[in-house]
Amino acid sequence: MRTDIRRIAFAYLRLSNEEAAVGESSSIKNQRMIIQDYCDRNEIFLARVFVDDGWSGGNFDRPAFQEMIALLEQEQANIVITKDLSRLGRDMREASYYAEQYFPERGIRYLTVADNFDTERENIMAPFQFAMNEVYLRDGSRKVKEVLKAKREKGLYCACAPYGYVKDPRNKNRLVPDEAAAPVVQRIFQAAARGDSSRKIALDLNDDGVIPPLKYKVLCQGNFSESGAARASDLWNYTTVKRILKNPVYLGHTLLGKTRKASVKSKKKLPVPRDQWAVTEGTHEPLIARKVFDLAQFNLGRGSFDYRQYDHVRRSIFSGIAFCAKCGHALCSCGTVYKGEREKYWYLSCSRQRRDIADPCTGVRIKYSDIVEVVRQDLNALLDLSPEEKEAVVREAMRRAGDDSLIKTRQIQLQKARTRLTTIDKIITKLYTDNAEGRIDDERLERMLSELQRESVGLEKAAACLSGTDPVSEARQSYQAFFDLACRYTHMEELDRDTLVTFVKRIEVGPKELPGGTVKATHRNQPFQQSIRIFYRFIGEIDDVSVRDLPARSAP
Repeated sequence: MRTDIRRIAFAYLRLSNEEAAVGESSSIKNQRMIIQDYCDRNEIFLARVFVDDGWSGGNFDRPAFQEMIALLEQEQANIVITKDLSRLGRDMREASYYAEQYFPERGIRYLTVADNFDTERENIMAPFQFAMNEVYLRDGSRKVKEVLKAKREKGLYCACAPYGYVKDPRNKNRLVPDEAAAPVVQRIFQAAARGDSSRKIALDLNDDGVIPPLKYKVLCQGNFSESGAARASDLWNYTTVKRILKNPVYLGHTLLGKTRKASVKSKKKLPVPRDQWAVTEGTHEPLIARKVFDLAQFNLGRGSFDYRQYDHVRRSIFSGIAFCAKCGHALCSCGTVYKGEREKYWYLSCSRQRRDIADPCTGVRIKYSDIVEVVRQDLNALLDLSPEEKEAVVREAMRRAGDDSLIKTRQIQLQKARTRLTTIDKIITKLYTDNAEGRIDDERLERMLSELQRESVGLEKAAACLSGTDPVSEARQSYQAFFDLACRYTHMEELDRDTLVTFVKRIEVGPKELPGGTVKATHRNQPFQQSIRIFYRFIGEIDDVSVRDLPARSAP
C-alpha cells in the first residue's frame, strides 16, 4: 500500500538530434544517471523513466511526454523530475504552463536537478530561465537553416533519399543508386515512355508483387514508429507513380527547398515559390536518360484533357450528391457503349471500387436511369401532395419530434451546454487572478481567453437553439419551408441538375440484394432490391430506408 505518495516520482528525459551532435553532456544516459543519483540521495522512489530521444523541445507533442501526462492524470505519481528546465521543453509559454501551473494545480511537485527549480519553493529566476531556453531554440533553428542553405547552394543532398536512391556511405550528402529499387524506377519510366498510364503501371507493379516505396522503406531502410509503419500501404497507386515520373532527381539533379516550416515551433510545411527552389544539376548518377524522361512527361499529360467539353460525354446530375452507403465515398459515372447504345449502359459506381488502392469497396453500383427515375418519382410524390396530405405529413413529423426520448436528449444537450458555460466563467475568473499574481503572462492570457470566448459563443448559440424552439415547432417550421419551396414547382417529367440540388441534399445508395440470399445474379433479368436513401433539404429523410425493387439489366 502506498504510504508516502510524495516520494513516488516519474523521470522525464529528452534529447533532440541537434543536441546529441554537440556532445555527451545532455545525453540520455547522462540525464538518467543524474536523476537516479538524486533520487537515491533524497530517498525518492523512481517509479518510471520516460524518454523522448530525438525529439525537439519546440513543442510538447512528444509520445513519452504525453504518456507521462496521461499517467499523472491517473495519480500514479506525485513528483516529476528532469535534469534541467530545457529537458521539459524550450517553448517558453508551454514550459512555463506545465512547470508553474499544470503540475502545481494537480498537487504534483516538479523539480530539476541541475538548475534548482522546485515548485515547492519560490523560483524568482524562472522567467529568465524559460526565456533563455527559447532563445537557445530560436538560435539553434537559425543555425540549422544557415547550414542547410549552404549545403543546398553547394548542391549537397540534405534530405531523405528518394525511392531508387540511398545515401552514399562515404558521403551522407550524396546519392547513389539503390540496387533493389533503382530497377523499379527505370521500369516505371520505360512503361510511361511506351504510353502506359500511371494507373496501368501501378496495377502491373501490384500484380508482380513489387513493394511500394513507403512499405519498402519501412521494411528495408528507415526507423518508423508503429503508427508511421501502419500508414504504409501494400499496394501501389497512380499518385505514387506520377510523383516518381515528375521528379527530376532521377536525371541526376538535386532539387531542394520546395517547402519551409511555418515557424520555429510549427511542424506545418508551407510551399515555396518555384523560382526560390535550390536546383543543382549533375550532382549524382542519373537513373533515367533525358530522352526517356521527356517522353514519359509527354505521355503523362496525354490523359489529362478536359473531356467535359465534348457533347458525347456522359454528364451526371448527381455529382456531389450521390454517395456509397457502404464506405461513404462518392459515386462516379461509368459504363460502356454497346451497339451505339450509351444511356442503356450508364451506371453510377463507388469511386473506391478499384484494384490499385488498399481496402477497396466491395462494390456499389446502380443504373443511372434507375436512380434518376427513383428520385424523380419520390420528389413528384411530395410535390403532388394535396394540402390535406401535406398537413398529415407535417402532423406525423411533429408527432415524431415530440417523442419523449428525443425531448430528453435535447434537454441533456442543453444541460451540458449550460454546465460548460458555467465552467468557462470560472476558468476565466481564475485566469485573470493568475495573471494579476504573475503566474500567467499577458500573451498567454489573451490566447487562452480567445479560445474560451470562441467556445463560449458556440455554446451560447447551441443553448439558444435548444431552448428557444421546441422540437415540435421546429419540425413544423422545417416542413413548412420545404413545402413553400415545393409550391413553386409542378409535376416533373424530367429531373435536371438545378431541381435536384434545390430539393435534395444527399443520396446514399446501398449494394444490390438478390432474392434467396444469392450472391450473384443467375440471369440478366433477375429482379433485386437496392436501398436508396434520399435526404431532402430542410426535412431530411422522410422514410427510414427506401428499398426499391429494380430489375437487373446488366451490360453484356
